[in-house]
Amino acid sequence: MQNYSIKILSCFFLISLFKCGFIENKESIIDSIDLEIKIERFDQKFYSITKNNITNLKSIYPFLFPKKYDDDFWLKKKNDTIYKLLNQAVNESFKDFDLVSNQIKNSFKRLKYEFPEITIPRIITVINNVDYQNKVILADSLLFISIDTFLGNENELYQGIPKYIRITMDSEFIIPNIIEKFSEKLVRKSKNNNFISEMIFYGKKLYFKDVILPNYSDLLKNEYTKEQYDWVKDNESFIWRYFIDKELLYVNDEKLYDRFLLPAPFSKFYLEIDQESPPRVGQWIGLQIVKSFALNNPKMSLSQIINVSNEEIFKKSKYKPRKTWQ
Repeated sequence: MQNYSIKILSCFFLISLFKCGFIENKESIIDSIDLEIKIERFDQKFYSITKNNITNLKSIYPFLFPKKYDDDFWLKKKNDTIYKLLNQAVNESFKDFDLVSNQIKNSFKRLKYEFPEITIPRIITVINNVDYQNKVILADSLLFISIDTFLGNENELYQGIPKYIRITMDSEFIIPNIIEKFSEKLVRKSKNNNFISEMIFYGKKLYFKDVILPNYSDLLKNEYTKEQYDWVKDNESFIWRYFIDKELLYVNDEKLYDRFLLPAPFSKFYLEIDQESPPRVGQWIGLQIVKSFALNNPKMSLSQIINVSNEEIFKKSKYKPRKTWQ
């Protein structure tokens, strides 16, 4: 019996060594990927335009100057009071963009490791009148960062914006927002729009961020405050039981999007706890299902997992809510 126990312990030790070796090898490969990242501060260049140099700027960024507007329109925009305030706030918040640039570079290396075929886009910062619904735009080979939407959630310029939106308007969210845009490009929607399939679709996108941003906090990746994240962890069993008891998993109802999947002040169980609950709890449950599937299929890469059908992921995940969280 003692010899048997020693053999078991030896096997676990060897598996641990193999896993550690694999992780170290993966990290060294990622680190060796050669990437050059240059962030073009269009916001600064635009604020420096004059009648004499606007033609040159338009030739470099033609996609940012629709032809239906003449030069006078852009010169007036640059001198607009609101634009001046935003430009001043941006300059105060982003005097040095090197840290963000390095973070983007590191995340893009991981993207390249997981998806070698991916094209690294041209990165351009813009001021876009605090369009918080389009904080980051990925369009083919162009990546636009609306830098005026990351000035800090307590910035006075954000007064009037709902609190549940403001909490994501901080510079810490720039990289997670960028990676989310790549997940939208690579994680395909299912033809099956029932609730469980939609939860897993969003869960894949969150798992995508987990893999590409392993050193980022779960709060940033899930866009939760600590209180919201603690609530969703403590109530995982309750949430799942509610979905089961109400027979929601195979329902195809757009109202469930608003209640449990889309940004909102809170989730809508139609119970007294609603005001305490965080939004998007369905997305978070979807992430736990995908993580459970990944745990049961450790040899599968990120690109393989996101291409497994939502139905198969649910079936083979063997998902059970965790009773306790570490």
